[in-house]
Amino acid sequence: MPHPNEIERSGHIGPNAVIQLVAALKTLGETEAMERLFAQADRSAWIDSPPSSMIPASEAARLHVGLRDVLPAPRAEAALALAGRLTAEYLLAVRIPRPAQVVLKLLPARLAASVLMRAISANAWTFGGADGFSYTVGSGVEAVIRNNPLCEGLHAEAPACVWHAAVFETLFRALVSPATQARETSCCAQGDNSCHFQLIWDKKSSSP
Repeated sequence: MPHPNEIERSGHIGPNAVIQLVAALKTLGETEAMERLFAQADRSAWIDSPPSSMIPASEAARLHVGLRDVLPAPRAEAALALAGRLTAEYLLAVRIPRPAQVVLKLLPARLAASVLMRAISANAWTFGGADGFSYTVGSGVEAVIRNNPLCEGLHAEAPACVWHAAVFETLFRALVSPATQARETSCCAQGDNSCHFQLIWDKKSSSP
């Protein structure tokens, strides 16, 4: 019989996928679009009382994907990117101990990246769902989210996971190198079975 924690993790995602989306939309003045989005998802109550525990990934996906239906693509992506940055800032302020942050900043970038990715991997189910997360550290980092739950129902011609890319980039800029750039190279929204992200902090770096 599955352990209760495994049941909780299966098909669920952390609440920051919603909490920080609300904060981003308010910050950008997209309140009308936000109200329409949450009404269409039958989750208007989350605007003033966002979830505080794990939620079904499908509900977060309805909001992330649905945002593109209520806003032009550039504005939707700007909101999702800001939500990703706010999520990372929350993790830095609340979830990652200050002493650990100090140590990471003192380490060489590649070693800091390895330590940080181990920590991210241990908690990947909170943002990547239960299907699996993997990574490779070389001259840069490649992170892979299989069957990315926030892509559910999304069809795009180009990689579309700006929320995840912003989370990775903000964490790496704070803890590994301020020069880090994150780029999604393939995406479930394009029909792939996984989303791939490259994190590079040296212009001479290439994918691992």
